[in-house]
Amino acid sequence: MDLMTILGALTGAGVVVYVLHTGQMLQFLLNEEAIILIFGGTLGSILISYPWDALRNIPMAIRMVIMPPKRPPATRLIATFIRLAEKARRQGLDSLTSEIPLAEHPFLGDGLQMLADGLEKEVLLERFERDMVFTRQRHVQVSGIFRAAGTFAPIFGLLGTLIGVVQVLRNITNPSAMGASMAVAMTASFYGIFSANFLFLPIANKLNYYSEEEMLNRELIARGIIGLLEGASPWLLGRKLEAYMSFHLRRVGAKSYKVPA
Repeated sequence: MDLMTILGALTGAGVVVYVLHTGQMLQFLLNEEAIILIFGGTLGSILISYPWDALRNIPMAIRMVIMPPKRPPATRLIATFIRLAEKARRQGLDSLTSEIPLAEHPFLGDGLQMLADGLEKEVLLERFERDMVFTRQRHVQVSGIFRAAGTFAPIFGLLGTLIGVVQVLRNITNPSAMGASMAVAMTASFYGIFSANFLFLPIANKLNYYSEEEMLNRELIARGIIGLLEGASPWLLGRKLEAYMSFHLRRVGAKSYKVPA
């Protein structure tokens, strides 16, 4: 369970509910027409924008935001590779086969299995690069769905406001109907802005954070596996991985995940 997600949701919702309750506006927000317009319109735009192959990952992404998968931190991966290098130096690469079931990350298990299969360096590099590119593309696509929803929702809020204003003008001689129309206009804007900035965009940002964390782990694993294949000393392998981790955390906007030969 991601406590920051839960804490943020409770804090944001609590603040909004408190302000609306204090201003005696809470009862006006339960407007069925505005809810249908904003969330139905946003859903329709998303369905138009993305194919089913991308949309079917949405439930998994939401679950990941609330309950992220357990992955070892980068520092522990580096310590693991130092231990594996020490074992490989003493007993040979074949001894690492016993480490496959104990791998803390699926990508590490796959890399150790490829080492056990005796694949050449060029084949390993190709497989690592292809895996990281496809993984990155999938992550960007899923987070992009929520970012697009965060763009569409305020626009539908504006559309709801325009519809409400038109209804107000049509019922300007009927005060009771004019009040209902004004409620649609105001609540539509609220739902559009609130859903974008409290639901869709925060989810997209959290997914991007987890994606960068996952890609760092995969890059470290790929470089560590290549280091084991080349017979790097434990000390040297650890320093290389630490240097790369520092570089990765400093760089801004880099999108290439190619493992250098």
